[in-house]
This record gives sequence, structure tokens and C-alpha cells, in this order.
Amino acid sequence: MRFYEFETKTILARRGIPVPEGSRAANAGEAASAARELGGALVVKAQLLVGSKAGASRSDESQAVDSPEQAASATEELLKIDDGGRGPRGVLVEKVHAATAEYSLSISYDGTAKQPLLLAADIAGNIEDIAEAHPDRVVSRHFSALVPFSDYVAKEVAAGLGLNGSELNRMAGVIARLARLFLDYDLTQADIQTLARLEDGSLLAVDCFSDMEVEAKYRQKELLAEFGVGEEDTRSVRAPTAFELAGKKIDDDDPRGIIGPVVEFSGNVGLVIGAGGGSLTLTDAVRKAGGDPANYAAIGGNPSVAKAVALTKLVLGKPGVDKIAVMSNVVSNTRADLVARGVIKGVIEMGFEPADKITIFRVPGAWEADAVKILNKYGVEYCDRSVSISEAAKRAVDKING
Repeated sequence: MRFYEFETKTILARRGIPVPEGSRAANAGEAASAARELGGALVVKAQLLVGSKAGASRSDESQAVDSPEQAASATEELLKIDDGGRGPRGVLVEKVHAATAEYSLSISYDGTAKQPLLLAADIAGNIEDIAEAHPDRVVSRHFSALVPFSDYVAKEVAAGLGLNGSELNRMAGVIARLARLFLDYDLTQADIQTLARLEDGSLLAVDCFSDMEVEAKYRQKELLAEFGVGEEDTRSVRAPTAFELAGKKIDDDDPRGIIGPVVEFSGNVGLVIGAGGGSLTLTDAVRKAGGDPANYAAIGGNPSVAKAVALTKLVLGKPGVDKIAVMSNVVSNTRADLVARGVIKGVIEMGFEPADKITIFRVPGAWEADAVKILNKYGVEYCDRSVSISEAAKRAVDKING
């Protein structure tokens, strides 16, 4: 769940990380008033969930101004930006400070190491781009999410940037505060893409963004209430499509089993997939095999036949989708026969032959033998667990692409 840049800066400032003097404005009049109060060289940034990860560092998402009139004009233009089907949540008017050096800091989770990963560079920008273009300029360290963050790790990273003395201590202080708020606020990403060093040696977080783990919302109710985030607001990077809303309704209307989240893509490979993290692996496998997924729709938790029918109709009825692939990792909490009954019933009710529309069925696990009998009756190709996820995805893509 992404925070707007002004919200991220509120969190940073609260934890002692300096940010530029600034004010959020909802319209051109408020922006002009903020510019008049701040004075001097300013930047006006559109507040977006979509767009550059630095909040509004790109020229099409921000404008440099030096007068209230220019701030008002810039705001009127920036508020027209399409933010994933929404408008920007106002603009952020900030003072511009001269920098003698710029750095970037990033913290995210490393799924392989199962630990937070701290990255720093002596260049401003997206740390991933920097790591690709200038790997020698990036310093990285893992740290534990189970024990308090150690200042020693922060000093190691600061020293890796070539800093010493008071500069090292200032940088280590910012790094340590960022790491601790990352853990305290259940963040999945915390980036300061422009950390400017000013003439007096102080550091200023100029461009930044952060994401929070959606499942941690219950632990962060006070903070989210402060930012006006409701229980149902997941701050998705774009407004949900009609397809996604229909998928959510299927899940909400029937408590048996789980479907979700349903995400719409622009491809032609319809997917009815499951098994938790296995569904992500399956989506990646389809792409790796040369397929273009039309959707992500994980099904599990022993859904009813009716729920599987509804999901099948939704996916197969999506414009551009002619066939679907039904795949899962090995499951124990979902009956394969119920999924088989549901997808076949859905296809038949749409007036099609199951063998023509279901390219592959790979749901090994509970009640698998019964599922095989049903699929054989309708001529649908079945793959057991001896066929890898990658191979099943390849077979499905080959059939769809002819």
C-alpha cells in the first residue's frame, strides 16, 4: 500500500530525518499562498500513487517555480495528470536547496535472504537503475527484522559510501532512522531517492516514497487514520477496473473459498490459478514461456463449484481471451474435483466445448483422481505433479498461440 510523498515525508520528519520546508495544496489558490509564505526558489510536485518512484522528480510530474503566480499555474497543469484513473491528491510545494552532493537510500525485503536489504549509493536516483548502470557505486547490507537495528550496520554503509568523520555520523544517523521506521511501520519499501547534502553539511530527504504491507494495516490504524486511509482502501497504484471489481464481487458474494486478488492485464492467456505463492510462479512461468497473461486470479481455500463457475465465466468472457489455463501447485486445502466441475460447468454454460476452451488442467492434490475422471469425460488435457509448472505453462501457451 503506497503512501503519497507528502505522507512519507511526514513519517520521515517525525523520526528525525530532515525534509524540505513545504506545504501540500489542494488547488492553485492554496499553492500560490504556500509559495508566498515559503518564498524563494520552489518546486511544485504532483502527489501521485502512479508515476516515478521518487514521488514527483520527473519533469512531467513537477515544475520549478519562483513566484506565487507560477506556483498557481504549475498546479493547474499538474492536477490534470492521470494518476491511474484518479487525479493527483493535490501538490506539494517545497523550497529548493542547493546541494553539494547527492545520495540515494533504499530498503526493501530480499525474498531469497528473507531479510530486509539496505542499499545506498553516492548518486541520486532509482537505486535499481543505479545498481544496473554503476554497480560499483552501490553499497548493500542485510539486517535482521527480528532484533533491533544496529548503528554499526548504518556506519558500515556510510563508510562504504566513502564518508568519514562528521559526514559519516550524519549519514549513519539517517540510515539508522530509516531502517527503524521501515520496521516500525511495517513497510515493504522505503526509498530516499535524493538525499541532498547541503553547504552546512546537513542532509535533506528531497525525493522519497514508501510502501506498507497491506496485511499490516490493523497494526497501523492510528497512522492510517491520520492520513485518511479507510479499511477498504488498499492504495492500489491505479483505480480498479470493472473486471477486477467483478472478481472482488464473486469473492464477496460467496464465503466458500477465496478468489483474489483479481488483477487485469492486457494479454490473451486467461488464467485460473492457485496455491498461494505458486500462483505468482505460474504467472511468471506463462510469461517465460512466451505467453501474455490476461489476468491474475488466484483461487484456493476449497471454493464452491459456483465460485469456480463464476470465475471461469469472468476470465473466459474477457475481451481478447479465447482459451484459459487452469493451473496450481500441489494443494491440500482445495478439492481438485470441485475446481474441475466449476471450470467445465462455466465453459458449458457459456456455450462452448470444454476441450476447446481449457488448454490445460494442472491441479494436483486432494480428490485428484475424481478430477481426472471428470476431465477425461470432456477431453480436457490433465497434467499431474510429474509435469512441472513450467512445462504446463509452456503447453498452455503453445496451444493458445497456435
